[in-house]
Amino acid sequence: MASKSILCVALLIAGTLCRAADPSASTNSWNVRDCGAKGDGLTKDTAAFQKALDACVSAGGGTVVIPTGYYLIGSIVVGSNTTLKLEPRANLIGSPDIDDYPLVPIRWEGEFGQGHRALISSDAANHVTIAGRGSIFGPPLSVSNLRKPRGPVLIELANGANVVLEGFTTQYQQLWSIHPVFCQNVHIQDLTIRSVNSNGDGIDVDSCKDVLIEGCNIDTGDDAIALKSGRGLNAMRSGRPTENVVIKNCTLFSSIFAGLAIGTEMSGGIRNVRVDDCRISGRQNGIFIKSRDGRGGFIEDITGDNLTLDHSRTLLDIDLLKKGIQATDPVPGPVEKWPRVRNIRFSNIRVDDVGDLVPASNVPADRPLDGLSISNVIGTCAKGISLANMTNVSLAAINVSGFNGPLLTTNNVQGSGLDGAVAAETVAPRGQ
Repeated sequence: MASKSILCVALLIAGTLCRAADPSASTNSWNVRDCGAKGDGLTKDTAAFQKALDACVSAGGGTVVIPTGYYLIGSIVVGSNTTLKLEPRANLIGSPDIDDYPLVPIRWEGEFGQGHRALISSDAANHVTIAGRGSIFGPPLSVSNLRKPRGPVLIELANGANVVLEGFTTQYQQLWSIHPVFCQNVHIQDLTIRSVNSNGDGIDVDSCKDVLIEGCNIDTGDDAIALKSGRGLNAMRSGRPTENVVIKNCTLFSSIFAGLAIGTEMSGGIRNVRVDDCRISGRQNGIFIKSRDGRGGFIEDITGDNLTLDHSRTLLDIDLLKKGIQATDPVPGPVEKWPRVRNIRFSNIRVDDVGDLVPASNVPADRPLDGLSISNVIGTCAKGISLANMTNVSLAAINVSGFNGPLLTTNNVQGSGLDGAVAAETVAPRGQ
């Protein structure tokens, strides 16, 4: 009886009439329908959802359950120690009314400003989980295409730790889907993400530490996964890199830009990234490392292994000269304005009908790339490898066919394997 009394007091403090589905259970649980949600796809259920979420936080945490139905909602806020559980055939649908997404401070395309709060949002909340086999549909184009101020992204989790996103499906258009920013210990698993139109990114990891993305199927109108850390002098001085990222067992498709993009907003730095056992396809780049002058910062220790790329424009594109919007406070200096890029390693790659294998000539002569290793590549491509302004390059076991022109062209490049780039034996990557 004591535990029930404590829970009732917590609910009263939360100012809600909804009740815990099972107050005697060891894990507190609230059903959004018990808090007034209709789930008919017509009635706005935002207030009912927020009642359940607030009650959960006031009780010290637990699970907010979303049963089968169609729930029309505006922006909701998830607090600490909360699991938002989408049961099978539970569908969240973003409201078409922009007033349902309040203006809040956000980081967007590398700089801070005002923007509309995400459909599902958290700020300074720890131990947040969104999981289950339901679906989340973003608001219509009339809302998602807003830029000044930015419209609501689908899921935006800021300044938190121990975040889990697992199992659900998303669909959105012309805006980012999932945006963790300034978070630590982020686990994203078994998501199916669909987006269309320009800027329709799948997952944008922004100044986050210790991130695992695995088993996701992402098909987007822009970057499937993008790693970012702000742009300009303020971002570089803040010292908040994206670091310790593992991406594995994912299927990534991009119709614009890249399956995996690193940059262009990277002034805070990006380091210690592993991409393993992934299939990447689409009409654009497989992996794109991109930046420009005024970014500063660094990109280092990027490793890819056992990758399959089919029908992509490139295997690996490196452009450090001219990609991205200039910062309002660009990093100054003849050398410092360019990013420091080093230790980029890719091995055990299968390519099928890829365009340019590695176009990487857009590298500043004032700050050469230090350490590019590409080995054990098999398959077909239209063009070979083009490198400029690099040191400590290592090329080995590049065994591709179907290309026009030379396999390798270089300009101001030092390293090994530059006299042919083909070694005696190539071992096929493991099956995808």
